[in-house]
Amino acid sequence: MNETLLQIAYKAIDDKRGEDIVVLNMQGISLLADYFIITECGSERQVQAVARELKEKAEENGFNVRKMEGFDSARWILVDMGDVVAHVFHKDERAYYNLERLWGDAPQLDAPEV
Repeated sequence: MNETLLQIAYKAIDDKRGEDIVVLNMQGISLLADYFIITECGSERQVQAVARELKEKAEENGFNVRKMEGFDSARWILVDMGDVVAHVFHKDERAYYNLERLWGDAPQLDAPEV
């Protein structure tokens, strides 16, 4: 089930032109989620558009969005969909927080695997 949600989330990000999408397999590494999806956008408006699309597509497919944080400032929006958590960054913030390095022990999945 979480692989389906992962595919829905990846497609939603890609459809709204999220850039440099990275998927981390967090199974056995974090209790927070099975997968993290990290992406960046060039403007606050696009960050919000990607987050909105994630929420809409997840709910359309019967998945519950537990929480969305950071929407108003649109610098880093966290979309918690349970087994999948998306991190939608403004490109300036992504480099600063560098989640890929923070969770460096998590294997990255290629888009075809998603």
